[in-house]
Amino acid sequence: MSETVEREVGRSRPRKEDARLLTGQTNWTDNISVGGLLHLAILRSPMAHARIDRVDVTPALERPGVVAAFSGSDLAEGMGSLPCAWPVTEDIVLPDHPPIAVDEVRYAGDPVAVVVARDRYAAADALEAIEVDYTPLPPVLDLEAALTENSPLVHSDKGTNRSYLWPLKTGEDFDAVRRRAEVTLKRRYVHQRLIANAMEPRGVVVTPLAASGEYTLYSSTQIPHILRIMLAVVTGVPEHKLRVIAPDVGGGFGSKLQVYGEEAIALTVARRLGRPVKWTESRSEGYLATHHGRGMIQDVEIAANRDGKLLGLKADLLVDMGAYLMLVTPGIPILGAFMYPGIYKMGSYELNVTGVFTTKTPTDAYRGAGRPEATYAIERIMDELAVELGLDPVELRRRNWIGHEEFPYTTIAGLTYDSGNYEAATEKALALFDYDKLRAEQADRNRRGDSVRLGIGVSTYTEMCGLAPSRVLRDLRYAAGGWEAASIRVLPTGKVEVVTGTSPHGQGHVTCWSQIAADVLGVPFEDVQVVHGDTRAAPQGMDTYGSRSLVVGGTAIHHAARKVVDKARKVAAHLLEASEQDLEFTDGVFSVKGSPDARKTLQELAFETFSSHDLPDGMEPTINAGHVTDPDNFSYPHGTHLCAVEVDTETGRSHIRSYVCVDDVGKVINPMIVEGQVHGGLAQGIAQALYEEAVYDDQGNLVSGTMADYLVPSAPDLPEFVTDRTETPSTTNPLGVKGVGEAGTIASTPAVVNAIVDALRPLGVTEVRMPCTPERVWRAIEEASA
Repeated sequence: MSETVEREVGRSRPRKEDARLLTGQTNWTDNISVGGLLHLAILRSPMAHARIDRVDVTPALERPGVVAAFSGSDLAEGMGSLPCAWPVTEDIVLPDHPPIAVDEVRYAGDPVAVVVARDRYAAADALEAIEVDYTPLPPVLDLEAALTENSPLVHSDKGTNRSYLWPLKTGEDFDAVRRRAEVTLKRRYVHQRLIANAMEPRGVVVTPLAASGEYTLYSSTQIPHILRIMLAVVTGVPEHKLRVIAPDVGGGFGSKLQVYGEEAIALTVARRLGRPVKWTESRSEGYLATHHGRGMIQDVEIAANRDGKLLGLKADLLVDMGAYLMLVTPGIPILGAFMYPGIYKMGSYELNVTGVFTTKTPTDAYRGAGRPEATYAIERIMDELAVELGLDPVELRRRNWIGHEEFPYTTIAGLTYDSGNYEAATEKALALFDYDKLRAEQADRNRRGDSVRLGIGVSTYTEMCGLAPSRVLRDLRYAAGGWEAASIRVLPTGKVEVVTGTSPHGQGHVTCWSQIAADVLGVPFEDVQVVHGDTRAAPQGMDTYGSRSLVVGGTAIHHAARKVVDKARKVAAHLLEASEQDLEFTDGVFSVKGSPDARKTLQELAFETFSSHDLPDGMEPTINAGHVTDPDNFSYPHGTHLCAVEVDTETGRSHIRSYVCVDDVGKVINPMIVEGQVHGGLAQGIAQALYEEAVYDDQGNLVSGTMADYLVPSAPDLPEFVTDRTETPSTTNPLGVKGVGEAGTIASTPAVVNAIVDALRPLGVTEVRMPCTPERVWRAIEEASA
């Protein structure tokens, strides 16, 4: 492309999506209204574990506006078990998961009955008329107690609360490493349950077309293509008769990477009544019924020599599955299993993952999905090891990380990192942070016995993202593939439609995909429209999660656009009476080498192809093209995050004074969007460290079930972020890109907690359990002083 035309890739383009969002011209699922629409409300169990003795929906039918009411047994015939697409071991315990409970409830919030009414308020009011008799059963809440011989069972027919045991051992035997190591450390880390707080609650609208037996289902989902397949299996509606549309989706964070019971219920009810139905969750209902994230106990052991050289790592994980295995519940810790060694070289690695059933809301994907847990474990224990060895935590990391000259590098966990430069990212972060000056201030405060202590936290990370390739997913027993599809349509007037199988919910796909296509095709950014989120308009796709959209979906768009150029080249050569090899393509124009006046624009060729009056013999009258890409490897963004925290030892309050992160996400399509993704990720990771926790009482009731009890940070609760980047392009895709959507969340949590513990270590504190609330920090100080 000539220097007179600025390339789109690399520009901070304002998002195309934002005008509609800012002016209210959006189409959220709850905005959708059709003639004859009925509203659905769901009665949920108030008990964590109980046998259902009787459900009588008859009284609800007498309420004003009520059209129908159903118990679980009424709807059971039309629905099968909700799917689990990732049975991680051959002998996994995989219980049935009815979309609506029939005989037994297994968590507070389990659906029990449904009311359908002419408006949502009538439906909600009628729920209180339904009569349900329960026989209480003992809850199962503690992960370790759940595995004991005398524990009550979540699924009595399975005979155990253990869902699976997944081991991974590579390199030298860890027991042998432990025996010859000069230093070994053991630590326990606990990841609390987290609840996604997407700006838009979940919602479903189903419209039937009775004459043909077809159904259109609108859902606030991240996965319209996967949802279509799975609902066809669950409900028996033929896949070709089911259209799924993800309209505007207001955030997901993994919580909408799911096939939910409410979607199956809404489809089944619409099918039975022959009427369109809508369900929209309330915020408090979502806290109970939308799957949770994290929920894990990590017992971590590290072995090293006195000079700081790492020898091996061992981790035993107890992971809370909740009451059922949802779409990818068992696989979430497996996604992180290969990341516990992080960016470090060692000769031994052992991991054991145990999935445990409890009578709590099921867990599943939450931003980062297994990778934040892995990063937390290695980065926390690296800080502990640095203290044990008397080394600066940055220096310990320097002695063990993979050098930039060693890439591509196959880690002890078996992954091949294609590119990276941990040294460059760290040096830039240290300079921006003014690390040495802060260390000097910290030492001065400690000498003075200041009541407000300063702590410095370090987190160096990498992650595997761009969920693929399909053959690796096969080996991990994942049911789906990792490919992605895209097609490019050049319209007769020269405008361009990009059809993508990815399904955005806030990431900026429309803008970035337009930039990619505009650069390859040489057309104006404004002339590109992106079609997504509709299984009829975009019939092929594997959707959006795991920071895969750009790496896999963007690559598919690049390849499809290249195919368009190749097709157009044939038409241009024919019309210009030149060989294809003699044509140059620059800024959307084909010209003959040495004869610049002999030229055809892509727009002209689009119309010539449409008219098809003079095409090469045997050529189809189209320059449109599609591509399905299946990467050979994951992508591996990395970076260094540094956090300075001031801790008031009298009140326990922790205040983030400064936060610096330098991330390497490969080539950047749109710097402004990358910046937004990093900021959002930081907020979510910091929230785990300081604020958020799903809390249950001893009966299994969620006591943090509203925004008044579950602390979601807002802008005043967060610091100013200093962000920057280094760039080592990925070698596994033509764009050189890596994922960015989860990076901030993965790196930030250990940076903050390391800083808090660092501040309090002179007082004898070695651990503060997340979230590090003022009370927990204060108690840790008191216990250490005692």
